[in-house]
Amino acid sequence: MSKTGKGPLSGLRVLDIATIIAGPMAATMMADFGAEVIKLELPGVGDGLRGFPPLKEQKSLWWKVTNRGKFFGTLDLRSNDGKDLFLKLVAQSDVVVENFRPGTLERWGLDVETLWKANPRLVVLRLTGFGQDGPYREMSGLARIFEAMGGLTAISGDADGAPMHTGYPIGDPIGGLFGAFAIMAALWRVAQSDREKGEEIDLSLTEALLRIIEVLAIEYDQLGEVRQRAGNRNLYSAPSDVYLTADKRYVTVAGSTARTFANNARAIGRADLIDDPRFCDNSSRVANVAELDRIFGRWIAAHTQEEAVTAFRATGGTLAPIYSIDQIFADPHFIARETITRVPDEDFGEVRMQGLVPRFRNNPGQIRWAAKGIATDNEYVYKEILGLDDSEIENYRAKGVI
Repeated sequence: MSKTGKGPLSGLRVLDIATIIAGPMAATMMADFGAEVIKLELPGVGDGLRGFPPLKEQKSLWWKVTNRGKFFGTLDLRSNDGKDLFLKLVAQSDVVVENFRPGTLERWGLDVETLWKANPRLVVLRLTGFGQDGPYREMSGLARIFEAMGGLTAISGDADGAPMHTGYPIGDPIGGLFGAFAIMAALWRVAQSDREKGEEIDLSLTEALLRIIEVLAIEYDQLGEVRQRAGNRNLYSAPSDVYLTADKRYVTVAGSTARTFANNARAIGRADLIDDPRFCDNSSRVANVAELDRIFGRWIAAHTQEEAVTAFRATGGTLAPIYSIDQIFADPHFIARETITRVPDEDFGEVRMQGLVPRFRNNPGQIRWAAKGIATDNEYVYKEILGLDDSEIENYRAKGVI
């Protein structure tokens, strides 16, 4: 088994001691592009994501994607022996990813200053729900919590209904992406100077959610407006809604420019709308959104999803089918690009999951394997990296350290 990954991050070593989704995903993004990521879990317990459904033969399928491409070891960081082993690994690594509540590593004697004594150039990503300081620092960081308090949930849902969460804890992978970006930004700075100290990154997942809803803050600051829910419509272009087709599927329409509106109008055989003064520019179309929804909705309701897609593509219109996962698997574009790819798996031989995003032309990454069982790579971690012999490893195992 090759220990060196394929991709631009080959040669980088990451210690992942985080759990569930956001922190592990940040590390997985780096594994996708060649980093050697060593995931360390509590002996006999493991990451809680291992028990998340959906399950097949009592194995979490979620786990297999979120932690793909990593090496799996166990270590009890709470023990003195565990602390010592961890610091030895830190000395040979570039990055640590953790998502414990603030103060946890400090209580274990693994504060950042101690980590820097072992490795002055270490980058430490610390993901929490609300950050390392502030009144809410001790609050739980579950996705629904920071999606709600970060402003995303309030603007999601029908105007006359309750706020809606998405059908997936979207805040977690968003946080993971922020985390991966932050690590690379820090590593770039560290790489600029032999004298440069490492970095401690304080990533609040609530702040990450707030960051992605860009315009809401300045809209409130400058106009005093509080964005409200608008269902599937957006508030800056029209028509822009979700429409039911004749075969009881759904499509969505978008487009704010004069050109896209003209193409959309031609798709439904209504070129006359292009010069209609009610729809002459984007502001006018937004003001008359109800009429546009009626016109487009009536045409779409009389056609199947496939017919609607074909008509809009013929004119360069901006309509898309709302895909379920089985439709994604069957779509010729995604098949051609191998958007869903086959990955080796120790339990099921091979599984299919999302491929690499983005794609590199000259130094592409690689998904080496789906996530493995607990402690699968302990021998590699402790024998090959740290140089422990069999008796030392067995001694630590007997004491519950690994």
